[in-house]
Amino acid sequence: MRVLITGGAGYIGSVLCKTLLEKGFEVTVLDNFFHGQTSLLDCCGDEKFQIVKGDCRDEELVKKLLKDKDIVIPLAALVGAPLCNLDKTAAVTVNYEAVRLLCRLASPSQKILFPVTNSGYGIGEKGKMCTEDSPLKPLSLYGETKVKAEQVVLDRGNAISFRLATVFGVSPRMRLDLLVNDFVHRAVMDKAVVLFEGHFKRNYIHVRDVVKVFLHGIEKFDSMKDKPYNVGLEDANLSKVELCQEIQKQLPQFVYMEAPIGEDPDKRDYIVSNQRILATGYRPDWGLARGIKELIKCYTILKRSVYGNV
Repeated sequence: MRVLITGGAGYIGSVLCKTLLEKGFEVTVLDNFFHGQTSLLDCCGDEKFQIVKGDCRDEELVKKLLKDKDIVIPLAALVGAPLCNLDKTAAVTVNYEAVRLLCRLASPSQKILFPVTNSGYGIGEKGKMCTEDSPLKPLSLYGETKVKAEQVVLDRGNAISFRLATVFGVSPRMRLDLLVNDFVHRAVMDKAVVLFEGHFKRNYIHVRDVVKVFLHGIEKFDSMKDKPYNVGLEDANLSKVELCQEIQKQLPQFVYMEAPIGEDPDKRDYIVSNQRILATGYRPDWGLARGIKELIKCYTILKRSVYGNV
């Protein structure tokens, strides 16, 4: 099968592309290499791999690349509230309008698997799990653009939407600005972190389990299509304090404290049910403890801090 991935050189795409090639897929990546990443170098020797440097908003280029593809995975995005706030126009045109363009240009038979963020739930009801039927109340421009893009994809049909929990874990295009990755990095390098509003909760998922859910969606597409699915760890609806406690189990010298004053600009606070995706037979492989252990090894190697999105 032939797959087009926009933004395929990013944090998720760099793991996904290699996995798809190993499974025998033909993979075409469209990416602007905005971050100067070299994460797909080990894919270049594969005859089934094609790389195109360009913009996902370029209608003629996208139309050309779509021609013979069976599956489209739109990963291209300005990810996270801070990056979106730096360039609000790009956030709207890349995160929303480029997805709308893709849906207009793709033929009805082409399958779309689209990742969004479960941050669209905003602030959940205390003690109540957010399901795919819960109201979407995004708190940031990033969340707003992804919620709007998801609606376009699902309205178009022949598509699956994955509402990803906060992703963690090691990727060839590493990101240090994701919460688990950031806290473990601070634990390894600084031995300490100061928490703002440490009781805020969210859900987590490893980057390799995100790749696994894409493969699962391709395999079971006909029975899963035209619905959104929360994708996270059922046992990892954790507050920041609880996350620090998990890190401390592996790095006992790590200390954390809650700031007596000040606020976190990220007000997301919710717990999530992943029962819909689990009911399809999907099971994640990477628990939080395993991911923390992996990150500790990563930061033994990685000393530079150029991998954040902002």
